[in-house]
Amino acid sequence: MAYLARIERSGGDAIALPELLAGSSIGDGFNGLEWSIIRLARIDALSTIRPAGPLRRFWNALVGCTNPELANERLEALRKIAVLGWHFGSTIPRDDVADFLAAGFTQSQYELLVSSITSVTAPQQRQSLEAFA
Repeated sequence: MAYLARIERSGGDAIALPELLAGSSIGDGFNGLEWSIIRLARIDALSTIRPAGPLRRFWNALVGCTNPELANERLEALRKIAVLGWHFGSTIPRDDVADFLAAGFTQSQYELLVSSITSVTAPQQRQSLEAFA
């Protein structure tokens, strides 16, 4: 039973994230936690960025869904803009971008986030368009 096997640490070396290495300077980019939030936002539905109404809260309690909202307001603003970026690319509503900037992020960080997401999603979109051609 492989799932009962003990997991051993292979080494204490940190795993290099390609986004951090390819990104701009430390002051302009995101730290490791912020990059992980951006990556994890890829699987979040659009319904997770708006407050849940009573019916949605009841349904979540009934089926055992958890709320993906983060406790830190700054990181939650990052998660929301990343969810929008994964779903809409660079066509994010102006109000949501303003909320992201008001949370303490910069315009260069927004541009880095959007360009990183579009660089990942662009090849997938090309493949799906070629399938229809």
